[in-house]
Amino acid sequence: MGKGVLFVSPRSDDATTISRMLGSLSVPIEYVADLAHARAIIRDGMYPVILTEAILNDGTWLDVLDLARRVTPRSEVIVTEASADARFWAEVLNMGAYDLIAQPFATGEVQRILSNACSRAYASAKFVAATQ
Repeated sequence: MGKGVLFVSPRSDDATTISRMLGSLSVPIEYVADLAHARAIIRDGMYPVILTEAILNDGTWLDVLDLARRVTPRSEVIVTEASADARFWAEVLNMGAYDLIAQPFATGEVQRILSNACSRAYASAKFVAATQ
């Protein structure tokens, strides 16, 4: 399964920051700025983890979650938000996303959450492949 992490965000500087944080883990990251580009790229390849900004120029994290569930159902979706609180975190989890990463980004938290999500997605893919 997959190419690493797909990051959907209108802010390219956040993509640079996340990429730098993941560098020591050898987790590749691909960046797109909006939902339209995410739709096109997700159709071209599987991503074990999709990290999305909560609010996009052309949609929201719920649109990304819906897209992932339809196109790459074993992908883990993680949401990021600057004003994240416990209520939003609960909503994210209840809607089926893997986790929420608050901003500003903390290197250890980003590495832990994305690494665990990649491991879970890969394990899920191997289990499914082994039972087919």
